[in-house]
Amino acid sequence: MKYAHTFCSPLLALFLVFASGATHGDAIKRIVHSDGSVEFSNVKSDSPLASDGAATVYRYQDKYGVVSYSGERPANTKFSVIRFYCFACDPSSTVNWDTTPLFASRYHEQIATAAKEFDVDPALVRAVIHAESAFNPRALSPKGAQGLMQLMPATANELGVVNAMIAADNIRGGAHYLAQMLARFRGDTKLATAAYNAGPGAVSRHNGIPPYAETRAYVKKVGILHRRYAAL
Repeated sequence: MKYAHTFCSPLLALFLVFASGATHGDAIKRIVHSDGSVEFSNVKSDSPLASDGAATVYRYQDKYGVVSYSGERPANTKFSVIRFYCFACDPSSTVNWDTTPLFASRYHEQIATAAKEFDVDPALVRAVIHAESAFNPRALSPKGAQGLMQLMPATANELGVVNAMIAADNIRGGAHYLAQMLARFRGDTKLATAAYNAGPGAVSRHNGIPPYAETRAYVKKVGILHRRYAAL
């Protein structure tokens, strides 16, 4: 669940933090990615960090107290590791989604329970988890998305999820939100999953799947995964 195209408040927050210490560090760069998303970064690099499954970002406080992000591991300071986890969002991915191994049994009970409670196809819930985090319950993104179904903190709060890093709670929240998107878009799975990725506002504004390469790749790959999980 990204919403990079719908609002940039988390990124704007990073920008404001960076800007407060800009006199001490690198200048803040506004980076517009090919998919239309906008990123503010002080990373020392000629090319921005891409949001793919292989990228790693280190978050740390520099000597001036400014929160910084870098693709290089910082020395002599505490840091946390952030990874980009939306494996199904990369338009240039070479993964064959028709043959890539599935996670057929992980969190079976939690998925079945949440799917039944919110009347959502469990195969679709499993497909979204696969696409969002590859079933990594500790997945985090620099945009703030958390856990298996990559819930944004504000969304998790609205859904009553106290701790998005608890697998059962995350799955329940994600299934609930997915059910809301399906209801909003009259059961259209493609539009619901597009809304899960880019936000319902973007889907409504574009009267369909938004013209973002990331979102279109995501919808296509979730569709493939949904079909494959449903066939198990």
